Amino acid sequence: MGILDSIKQDKILIADGAMGTLLYSYGSDCCFEELNLSQPNQIYNIHQAYLNAGANIIQTNTYAANYHKLERYGLQDQVKEINGAAVRLARKAVTNHDAFVVGTIGGIRGIKPQATPIEEIKRTFREQLYCLLLEGVDGILLETFYDLEELETVLSIARKETTLPIISQVSLQEVGFMQNRVPISEALSRLEALGADIVGLNCRLGPYHMLSTLEEVAIPKHAYLSAYPNASLPSYVDGKLQYESDADYFTEAALSFRDQGVRLLGGCCGTTPAHIEAFSTALKGAAPVTEKKVKTRERMTVVTPPAKKTAPPLFEKAKKEQSIIVELDPPRKLNTDRFMQGAQALKDAGIDAITLADNSLASPRVCNTALGSIVKSEIGLRPLIHITCRDRNLIGLQSHLMGLHQLGIHDVLAVTGDPTKVGDFPGASSVYDVTSFGLIDMIKQFNQGISLSGKDLGERTSFSVGAAFNPNVRLIDKAVERLEKKIESGADYFISQPVFSEEKLMEVYQATRHIDAPIYIGIMPLTSSQNANFLHHEVPGIKLTKDILEAMGKHKDDPKQASQEGLTIAKGLLDAALELFNGIYLITPFMRYELTVELATYAKKYGPFHSSRRMHNV
Repeated sequence: MGILDSIKQDKILIADGAMGTLLYSYGSDCCFEELNLSQPNQIYNIHQAYLNAGANIIQTNTYAANYHKLERYGLQDQVKEINGAAVRLARKAVTNHDAFVVGTIGGIRGIKPQATPIEEIKRTFREQLYCLLLEGVDGILLETFYDLEELETVLSIARKETTLPIISQVSLQEVGFMQNRVPISEALSRLEALGADIVGLNCRLGPYHMLSTLEEVAIPKHAYLSAYPNASLPSYVDGKLQYESDADYFTEAALSFRDQGVRLLGGCCGTTPAHIEAFSTALKGAAPVTEKKVKTRERMTVVTPPAKKTAPPLFEKAKKEQSIIVELDPPRKLNTDRFMQGAQALKDAGIDAITLADNSLASPRVCNTALGSIVKSEIGLRPLIHITCRDRNLIGLQSHLMGLHQLGIHDVLAVTGDPTKVGDFPGASSVYDVTSFGLIDMIKQFNQGISLSGKDLGERTSFSVGAAFNPNVRLIDKAVERLEKKIESGADYFISQPVFSEEKLMEVYQATRHIDAPIYIGIMPLTSSQNANFLHHEVPGIKLTKDILEAMGKHKDDPKQASQEGLTIAKGLLDAALELFNGIYLITPFMRYELTVELATYAKKYGPFHSSRRMHNV
């Protein structure tokens, strides 16, 4: 008799609970799947504990035993050994029990679906699937899938390779929905149509939210329902995750799951043999439900309101005429008087926007969003806020975007950010949950009124998204390819690193003539010979010509003349840049805003007489 035969006898089967939670509580903090080889008794004893608690189905300790995840530990060449040992341990455990063994395969994609190509998932999945099937499992459990495309792909493969029962479980993003806004009822129907024998939910949320979701799910016509809730929401205490839900709560929840038509009930994160025993005891002899009333409620079919009216995007001006933006870095110290004086002077010079870097060179500065908001409200100058991926995780980045929207700041520059080791705190963590590409995607999704996780934001944002462009490379074509990929992600315009030669300006122009997105060319006045040498030799992405280094070197002992020489060089570059590009990006060195004010004034005087000669984006 197999798993499906048991269910057809009007039984509600009880599955086991968490493996990792118990191993973690025992002090294991490594690759849990490797313990199949190094600590087999520990795995065997956990299986026994769940069987003694009343489980009819136990899963192999193979959730992450695939090439992709084992590679993190240097164990990618032991896929066969780890999966094989896991099945043998589970088989040994059920020897004296009326129970089944299912081979577990966990999802790979998380909140960033495109991070793992589907072809890589296929290869990884097939290898693990074959290992489990060769060892002789009673079924396959596909669990904790956040991305429906991934689960549909691997389910289709598994269905072609075996006639064994397949359990396919997705994870909730919020009640009723997966992270890509697919309703759970639709997802489970699609899995049933692809041949899954049991469909359901596991992980992420506890009984309360799972039950709320199952209320909206009809009992499948050809498959059965399953549920593996977490014990509770975890807390973080003394450096460890803890689940505090007691087993009595699961006793109460068991009958509610039965009433929703669940025929396979187990546990996920935080659950222990005590929780499984609560399920088993509560449902002993209980008859399954074969009909139920499906709750219908107003789905989130509410049309997201259009974005609020804002000023035309900054980059639209650069498509038609001269546009000047100036970077003025937030100060490292709390006194912002000089910064505000600079912002006012730049406003008086007639620039279009002030750009504020986000802790440039990984050194802490006054929050650029706070200063941008003050500049906007007190001076009336448009702020363009840089956002790095280094300092905020996915939660923080989304919160940050929501805050910018509320402040009415809609011009942003998405950058990956300098690594922390170059800054004041080299031991600090660099987050990098996403790169600039992922951040651009996220911002564009916000413009559709949808968060990265697929939740409805209630209204659309109206961000115009800039991206960084480094033309100071040996092979300009490679830099342009990267630029084109950023356009595919949704970049509206580009801001370049400072350019220090007319030849490079012409090279950039020729290489980007086919691109419609405006490019703001970076021009930065040099302040001294030391400044020039530092930029040339130590700052990534910046190279100066021999002529410029020599010109600045002539004034190494005369700061005033050196500064004047830097302005002369910058004006010459401006002359060349304005012949080719509408967008100019002036970079203020060391808060010396008088330099960029002079350059902005020079460019404004230059523009009207030569606008017809500008070639880029005309």
